[in-house]
Amino acid sequence: MKEKNYIRYRKLKAFGNKLCFVFCRIFPIKRNRISVCTFEGKGGFGCNPKYIVEELHRRNPEYEFVWFVSDVKKEFPDYIKKVPNTLFSRAYWLSTSKIWIDNYRKPYGTCKRKGQYYINTWHGFVGFKSIGLWRGSAFSKMAYLVSKNDSDLIDDIIVDSKWCEEVFPKGLVYDGHFFRAGTPRSDILYGDRLKSKEDFRKQYGLPLESKVVMFAPTFREGSTNGKRRIFSENWSLDFKRLLDNLGKRFGGEWYLCLRVHPQLAASMEEYRDERLKEHVIDVSKRDDMYEILAAMDAFITDYSSAAMDASYTHMPVFLYADDIVKYINDRGSLAWNFSVDSQRPIANNKEMTPGIDVKLPYPIAQNNDELEKNIINFDEDQYFIMMEQLKKGVELVFDGKASEKVADQIESYIRG
Repeated sequence: MKEKNYIRYRKLKAFGNKLCFVFCRIFPIKRNRISVCTFEGKGGFGCNPKYIVEELHRRNPEYEFVWFVSDVKKEFPDYIKKVPNTLFSRAYWLSTSKIWIDNYRKPYGTCKRKGQYYINTWHGFVGFKSIGLWRGSAFSKMAYLVSKNDSDLIDDIIVDSKWCEEVFPKGLVYDGHFFRAGTPRSDILYGDRLKSKEDFRKQYGLPLESKVVMFAPTFREGSTNGKRRIFSENWSLDFKRLLDNLGKRFGGEWYLCLRVHPQLAASMEEYRDERLKEHVIDVSKRDDMYEILAAMDAFITDYSSAAMDASYTHMPVFLYADDIVKYINDRGSLAWNFSVDSQRPIANNKEMTPGIDVKLPYPIAQNNDELEKNIINFDEDQYFIMMEQLKKGVELVFDGKASEKVADQIESYIRG
């Protein structure tokens, strides 16, 4: 009953939101105005929209960019206008923009005008987590209504593979056009990453020859009576042991780069481990994760899709998931067949991707002993072979030109 009442309230609120958008149609659409948002306003200058905007600005400095933010203290380049992520602000700026760019969902009740172009970049491509209707009963009715309202507005969704084209129709509640351009945020990972590594080490005062591993656990979120709630992170991963094992297998002095979700970043300020001393760098408050990922030598996560992006560079990737059964139950399902048997290869979920047959190149560890074994026994040659099989199996587009392709598409609509 509580959920039904909540949905009635949200529908009424959405109707009021829509009226604001309809009213703002008295203002003309500006052909060179582009509105951008990341993570419902909680994000900053990062993810896929950042790299698209940078490319568009490089091509034409006359484009007018407005970026919706919940925190006006976030920093942006001078050519971007920060605007508050409030109803009236969204109604005005979106209603007068020729182009919309977003990596998440527009609020329920948002509506679009004829002649506007909305391109959604999403924020996870080939990944582990099930999304949308693939979650079954774990996907609330309210979440469906928000997703459907947003998807009906979208003209193009950017994807990087056949895998996405099979998963996203049901996952994103979307039956429109997919634009297989690649992942704009991964352009920075393509090719030589030497400068990214040098810049990161200089910024944080690390030896230039040092090696860094990023630990980026996935964002946990659920719902109660249709309302969203955020889970805090608790890890059993032994960071000291992780760094020691990486040093044994790959040599060099290793540092740990922590990246938790921005909504949990404040809690990381209290994290201390005397055994690690100055070997921990917290980048949780940085808006652009991929600028940092380009500087890494290894990556570790539980279920974050960034594992795939990191492995496209052929850097070693390790999975540490100590709650497989619970996570699958909470999520409803996974896009890959994770098992409590850590020796069992992880293959794609055939229900979601029936046209694909591929296995992941990284084993899974459920405790520190298994992780140590996976690191020490890492076979680089076998890893490279399986990575190429993965790229071919999902029909991946990874060529460092995704931002250019998306900018081409957007400019074609601006020109009319």
